[in-house]
Parts: sequence; C-alpha cells; structure tokens
Amino acid sequence: MSALVSELPRVNGWSIARHGRDRTPDRTQRLLNHASWDTSAAMSVVRRFAATGLEEAARRGRRRGGMVIGAIDETGQEKAGGATAGVKRQYLGCAGRGHTLIGARQWIPREHIDDPVKSLLMGLPLDLGFRTKGQLAIDVCMAAYADGIGFDFACGDEVYGNCTQLREFFEDNNQAYVLRVPSNFTLTLAAGTKMTCAQAVKALLKDKRRWEIRSAGHGSKGQRWYAWAWIATASPRHHLLVRRHLKTGDLAFHYCYVPGGQILTKARLIRAAGLRWPVEEDFEFGKDCFGLGQCQARLYTAIARHAVLVMAALAICAITAALVKDRTDTQAPSPVRADQPPPAEPGMIPLTIPELKRLLAALTTRPLPRWLVIHWDAWTRRHQARSRWFHKRTRLARDAELSLVS
Repeated sequence: MSALVSELPRVNGWSIARHGRDRTPDRTQRLLNHASWDTSAAMSVVRRFAATGLEEAARRGRRRGGMVIGAIDETGQEKAGGATAGVKRQYLGCAGRGHTLIGARQWIPREHIDDPVKSLLMGLPLDLGFRTKGQLAIDVCMAAYADGIGFDFACGDEVYGNCTQLREFFEDNNQAYVLRVPSNFTLTLAAGTKMTCAQAVKALLKDKRRWEIRSAGHGSKGQRWYAWAWIATASPRHHLLVRRHLKTGDLAFHYCYVPGGQILTKARLIRAAGLRWPVEEDFEFGKDCFGLGQCQARLYTAIARHAVLVMAALAICAITAALVKDRTDTQAPSPVRADQPPPAEPGMIPLTIPELKRLLAALTTRPLPRWLVIHWDAWTRRHQARSRWFHKRTRLARDAELSLVS
C-alpha cells in the first residue's frame, strides 16, 4: 500500500519490492499469486469502507439530498501475449457521494475458458464460467447489495443498457436505472407502437418547446449544459431520456426505469444521467496515481488482488478528499460577468486525490540505502540478461523450424 501511494514512476512487482527494501520480488509476487487470502472478502471490506467513509463525508458536509449512483463501466489493461488472464478487457464498477471504485470483475473471453491449456496457464478457477459484461455487472451489484449498499440509480453505457438480463435484474430488485442505449434500441410507445430511439426523436420531438436546457452537473470548468427531452413509453415506469449537444447536435439516448413509489421527474433523471462520468475519473486516478494498469501479473487471481489493493489505496485518498473538501476549498467566488477583473487572491481548490497521494508519498517515503540500490541494479540486469538469453534460444529454435519448412 505504501508503494501504491509512492512517487514510483511505475508500480509493478519489481518496483514495489525495491520500495519495500526486499532483495527480490519473491514476497510481492507471493502476495499476489500464492498467499492465502480471500480476494472477494477483501474487496467487500474495501467496498464497505468506501461507502461508510463517503457517507460520513456527505453527513459532515451537510450535503443533503445527494444521490448515490452506482456507475457501471469497463476499463482495460494494455497487455500483450496469450498467457495473461483477461488480456482483452477488465471490468470495474464505482459508486457516488464523492466517488471511488467499489467493485471489480475480470472479463475473460470464452475461448480462454474453453481452452484447458490456456485456462491452466492463466490460473483460471476450475468452476469459472463465461460471463458477459452485463452479467458481470449483475455480479458486482449483487455483491454491493449483500454488503448493504444501495443506489438511488444505477447508470451505465450502451454495453449495459443493451443487456436485457441486466435491466430485468434491476427491475426485479426495484433498482431505478438510467442506462445509455444505442439509436436503434426499440421502444414500445402508447397503443403498442414500436419505434427505435432515433425514429421516436424524429416523430415526437420536432417542436423545440419539447426540449429544455439543463446542466448535467458541475465539471472542472463549470456547468455542463445540454438540451434534454423525455418520451413516455407504454409502461408508466419507463421513459426515454434524450440528451442533445448544444453545438454539434449529437444525440445520446438513456432508457430509464423508476419503480413505483419512487420520485419520477425529468430533473431527477437528468441529474442521475450526469453523475455517471465520475467512474471515468476513478479509472484515470487508478491508473495514473496508483498503478491500476501497471500490474505485471499474468494469473487471474493475482490481477484481481492487484485491483483490490489499488481500490483500497484509491478509497483512502478519495474519502480523505471528501472529508476535507470544505475545509481546504478557499477559491475566490466564481465570476458573474464576462468582463469581470480577476481577483487579487484566487485562493486554492480543495485537496484532490492526486495531491493527497503526493502528500502521503512525501510524508512516508524513506530514501533507499546505497547497498540496496546497488543490489537491485545488479539483480535487475542479471534477470534481464537471463531473459534475453532464453529469448535468443527460443528464436534459434524458431528459425530452425522455418529453415526446415522452407
């Protein structure tokens, strides 16, 4: 954990071991690959810690009326080779009120699961079955529900909005959702009329008065303004929320469900749709600040464990940022006129996750002793020489096979 919040240029098994003053990366690799600890239970601890901490930050800040959003999204790790579990994509989820990552599942291609040799090389569990990304989203949400974490809305992009099984799961659990869908998604309107989203917009939203300019929420540069409209369906609990970009006119479609007895307004749906974006920021923080995309592990369990430890480091900084937000925000009031002169003192933005990470690194990092620096230089170069020798031998064998074929 200390290495994950350090200023190491890359966070992998070697650099973590060097930071921890070990002579080799064996202990770090054992922690990820072979040590006896329950990865799912650890993720549950991180999830409950994150939810409780962000709830406390919202209570202290007296931010009443805030919504809790479960934002479902996916991210990937750039890895080459055919022996890495989930080399194509990785799945993660996140939650709001402040925001941090609270759940993760790896998406493993069916061809890897069905190939016994690949499964063995990747360390896939024997009982692992193929799961679509929508089904993985169900798994993440079920784990959150089991930990007592609920959401006012679940949000996701088209990958999840297009998944019938996921939508049915949410509705069976009385979970409101605002899910992006493609333009060819089919709606059932009044009197049984069926149209795609694009057709419904052309037929029903010609009148400019049907559109309303509203903010999708605060961005780093101010309010994010769009034109919004909604279309009722044959079901009183389902609506289509349409967002139009004010400059380009590009449309985005959100299929919405709100159970009976819960508040259903266009303003509430717009607010939920606008709160999906923080998950992208969490991915950015996870990768840029805590090494989420720098794991050199190849096996299924090791990759999952690395993700859990990154989530823990991110949660610590995210909760701290949320708790001190009001006390560290000294920004000057926002301008109200285009010709307004700048303030003499702009103040400071509140402490951010990257800045907190840098502060932790500065307060906890100890310089490595000279002998350890020399030791690791020698160890690294010896390891690289050994790897290079084996690569050359493999190439000689391959060249010999090519000569025989030709």
